[in-house]
Amino acid sequence: MRQSVAFNFIVGLIGFFGSAVFLAENSIAEVARDVLPVEDASASTEKEMKPYVELIEHTEAKFELVPIPGGRFTMGSPESEADRRDDEGPQHEVEVSPFWMSQCEITWNVYDVWAADLDLFIREQNQLKPNKRDELADVFQISQPTKPYMDMSFGMGSRGYPAICMTQHAARTFCKWLTAKTGRYYRLPTEAEWEYACRAGSTTAYSFGDDPGELDEYAWYIENTQEKYAKVGLKKPNAFGLHDMHGNAAEWVLDQYAPDGYPESQGKTVKDPLAIPKTLYPRVVRGGGWNQDAELLRSAAREGSTEDWIEQDPQIPVSIWYLTDALHVGIRIVRPLSEPSEEEKLNKWEASLPVMKEREVPLER
Repeated sequence: MRQSVAFNFIVGLIGFFGSAVFLAENSIAEVARDVLPVEDASASTEKEMKPYVELIEHTEAKFELVPIPGGRFTMGSPESEADRRDDEGPQHEVEVSPFWMSQCEITWNVYDVWAADLDLFIREQNQLKPNKRDELADVFQISQPTKPYMDMSFGMGSRGYPAICMTQHAARTFCKWLTAKTGRYYRLPTEAEWEYACRAGSTTAYSFGDDPGELDEYAWYIENTQEKYAKVGLKKPNAFGLHDMHGNAAEWVLDQYAPDGYPESQGKTVKDPLAIPKTLYPRVVRGGGWNQDAELLRSAAREGSTEDWIEQDPQIPVSIWYLTDALHVGIRIVRPLSEPSEEEKLNKWEASLPVMKEREVPLER
């Protein structure tokens, strides 16, 4: 009887927290937005956009964002490009609205403030009363990953290194937490935004040209790593000032992966496209990783997620938060200049199926 009562209590809590997440997402929009003051983070027009440093309140964690001007580009690779794959075409014109993008991949310094509950711990230790942003963000802490069963950096390094091995669901939830925490709207980039930012005006295989012999200056990949990733920002940036767009950690984008590429866009100019995910696999990562070959680091190269990425997960059911076999996958985030309406977020930017649910009885935190 006691076990039954305890079980029902826990399930009730989960239901409550699920409702709390829904309320928090709506509260962020419905109440006057409480924004963490950050120098140069405000802009009403593209001309006003400047680089800025986002702060994670109560911690020393921070990351830099650079403005990416809106424009048009040819997405995909030409049939003449070396190592081209069929999923990279047909080429088509895309119009992209302006946004800010994190200058480097999100590091463990930033990601673990959320994933490891460091924010809650620091406030508790310093007896800090939560402010409005904290209260909204805490809902996403409560709903966030159960305690990992191992070191998800796999001993490759944490401070200053890219966070890896998160599912797309975890990456999306991190962005919701960060939005509440800062008062600025963050999300993963679309596949089109990612390629546009990677190319930075180029039309070649890589942002710096066609010669993979120059990759050592711009990227960490299988030919120049010591069987592990590297600290972010050590290689040359592209023309937009973005580091590690080629290699180090491949990066989640919002889109569903289609092995036939972009047939629906052939002969069209599409604006801010997004292939809304309707199945868990496959979804797109871009940029290639530290343990991959040069051809997978090309600007147009695409990779779809697979169930092999969770093959060694010992949990039943498997975690919705961690990837045991995708040590090359990380994240980079964006902030659009024009924040979408709540309806647009619901129907496009944050739409994803199936709805991910944690196991009924969470693991010990």
